[in-house]
Order: sequence, then C-alpha cells, then structure tokens
Amino acid sequence: MYTHKKIISDLAPKKFGKRDSIWTASLIVIVIVGIIAYIDQLIKGQEVTNMRDYALWGIYISNFVFFVATSFVGTVTVAILRLTNNSWRTPLVRIAEIISVAAIIMAGITIMIDMARPDRLLNLFIHARLQSPITWDVVIIPTYIVISLLLLYFPLIPDFAILKGHFKKKKPKLGKFYGKLALNWTGSKAQKLLQEKSIQILAIMIIPVGLLLQTIDAWLFSTTYRIGWDSTNFAPYFISGAFVAGVGSLITLIFIIRKAKKLENYITNHHFDKLGKLLVLACLIYLYFSINEYVIPLFTAKKGELTHLETLYSGTYSILFWAVTLLGLVLPIIILLFKAGRKPLPMFIIGLTVVVGAWWKRYLIVTPTLLHPFLPIQGVPESWHHYFPSLHEWLITIATLAMAFLIITILVRYLPVIPIQRTIDEQALLKTNNNPTES
Repeated sequence: MYTHKKIISDLAPKKFGKRDSIWTASLIVIVIVGIIAYIDQLIKGQEVTNMRDYALWGIYISNFVFFVATSFVGTVTVAILRLTNNSWRTPLVRIAEIISVAAIIMAGITIMIDMARPDRLLNLFIHARLQSPITWDVVIIPTYIVISLLLLYFPLIPDFAILKGHFKKKKPKLGKFYGKLALNWTGSKAQKLLQEKSIQILAIMIIPVGLLLQTIDAWLFSTTYRIGWDSTNFAPYFISGAFVAGVGSLITLIFIIRKAKKLENYITNHHFDKLGKLLVLACLIYLYFSINEYVIPLFTAKKGELTHLETLYSGTYSILFWAVTLLGLVLPIIILLFKAGRKPLPMFIIGLTVVVGAWWKRYLIVTPTLLHPFLPIQGVPESWHHYFPSLHEWLITIATLAMAFLIITILVRYLPVIPIQRTIDEQALLKTNNNPTES
C-alpha cells in the first residue's frame, strides 16, 4: 500500500540519465542517416532500390504492413480491456496506447516513402476511386491516428493536473506545460463523468476502425488476384497476425520500460502472466488461420499456387518461412503454456522473438508472391527475377523503425507511463476494502 506522495514520486516523468541520452542520440543518428538515404532516393528515383518489374512492392510495403499490424495493440489491449473493465490492465494500457500512436504514425509515413514521390499523395485525393482499397487506406489511417491520439490524451488529463502541482516549484515551466495540457481539470464529479464517457466512446469507436484498418490492409493484397494473396481468408489472417505482433510488441516494451524506470512494484509478475496468456490466445488464433492459409491449399491449389507454396516449404524462402513459423509462432505457444514461461525474462525473449518473426512474416507475405507473376515478363534481366533490399532500402527502413522508437522514447520521457490518478484511486479502493470500518 503506497501513499499518494510515493505514487506520484514513483510514476512522475523523470529526467533522462546518461544511458537514456545515449539511446536517444543513437536513434537520432539512425534517423538522420535514413533521411539522407531517402533524399538520395528522391533525387535519383526508385533506381536506388532493388524493386523492379517483378518485385514492385518490396521492403517498404512489408514494413508498412508491420506498422499497421503493431498499431492493432491499441485496439485489442486498450479498448477491449477498458470496455471489459479488467483491473489488471491499469499499468499496461498507456504503454499500449503509446505503441499504437507511434506505429500508426510511422505506417502513414512509410506508405509515402514507398510512393517514391510524396507529391503523388495528392493524386489519391484528386483521382480517388472508391473501388480501390488504397483510397480507403487514405481515409482510415488518419482516422485511426486521430482516435489513437485522443485515446492516449483523454485518460492523461487527470495525471497532467497532478504533474502540474508536482513540478510547480521544482520546474515551473514544466509545471505550466502540464497545466495547459490538464485543461483546468479539478477532478469534479461532472468532469470525471464526462471524461469517463468520452473514453468509453473512443474505446468503442477504435475497435471497428482498427478492424477495418487491418481488413483494408488485407484487401490491398487479396483484391489483386495474385498467387499467394488470392484468398478469402486474408482479412481474418491479417487481423489475427496483428493481434500477435501487437501483444508481442507490448510485452517487449513493457519489460524494457519496467526495468529502465524501476517499476517492478507496479508492473508485477502477475501482469506478465496475464499478458502471456493473452499472447498464447493470439498465437493459437493466428496458427489456426495460418494452417488455413498454407496447409489446406496443398490439397486444392492449382499449379501456380503449388509452385508458390513449394518456394516457401522447400525453396528459396524455406529457411525464413520455417524460422518465423516455428520460432515466431509454435515455440512461443509451447513455452507460454507453462507458468515458468510467463515470467518477465522468458516473456521478454519470447515477445522479442515474436516481433522479429512478425516483421519477417510480412516480408514473406509480400516478396515471394511478386516473384511469381501470372505471366512471365518478357525481356527482363535475370536479376529482376529475384529481390533483396538495397542498402538505401535497408537504411530507410531501419530509420523508420528507429523513428518509431524515438517517438516512444519521447512520449515515455514526458508522460507518466502508468496512470497516476487511476493507481491512486485503486490504492484507495483497496485500502477501503481491507479496512471497511474506516469508510
């Protein structure tokens, strides 16, 4: 049982230490290198990439799909846990909201990088076609960004009011900054009711928007009728995959933040145990749809589809395919079924493995299919039949990942990663329940 003062002291944002500064500086350097590579790509064109007539979507689209998938954690973990009023969610939801915001912002930027010329973005509005899923993407991604930002901001308002008082004497400028963000919050009954209703509406809104975002992402592929993508299973397959990537990212980041901010008393083994069970559920659902996607077609597919599957099972991409399937999906299920596997350190390793596997899985979804067109393209060099990202593509892609980490780092620096007011309220409720005669 902690006092208000200790909770505020523990959870209020703190100045970066030397290690944090080095981490932030490293991310900035990586981002700058990526920007330089992107400027060079703008000047010289897509020639600096290895995307050609066959692989016209490459690592950028894989990365875009990964970011979209990761942002789903804001829908699954935050909205559903909020609406079902699970009390164990308290120390976890804000970190999930931060991941969601960073991921969806970077998804929007990544799709513009893939367009090579950002001025072409305007054409999506001028010449929009309703029958194109890309047009729906242009609508749904900004909508998801706005709702995610609001879902992050609204629960923060009471905490900003607390931080205003906390920093008033020590750091007056910072205190004023939090005061402006607090919007004259006094904690009155009317304000609490309004805030609660607003959060509930946002939580309800983001679920269909999140599902639509993943579905449209899947339809971008399945409506092209390409081998490997021509599947009615693709939308639920994408949604279940996003569930896995999102929860895996959340577990990984929670472990790091918990250790860096010394939050072991607030994010306990109990929370990792709950997240482990959630990840098992996510992996099992994804495994079910993966079997539908990659095993059932073995018995029904035509020649072209079988050639594509052979490429994955025993061909060029077999090592990667089996690695992401066994290490990134099957092994986590087996380990997490045991309680010992749901301890913080094993969970961190599993979460990291799942996230890395999820990224490469998007690469496998995009690339092998493109190398098997309906009709062989005549007169192209042999090298165009294969694809591996160029140095420019790697530098730009790594920079987008670093940028996502940078957004998360900045938000973690200035926001309380665990809701202060809600933690205080829960401690007060716990005290009342333990000592009913005092109330």
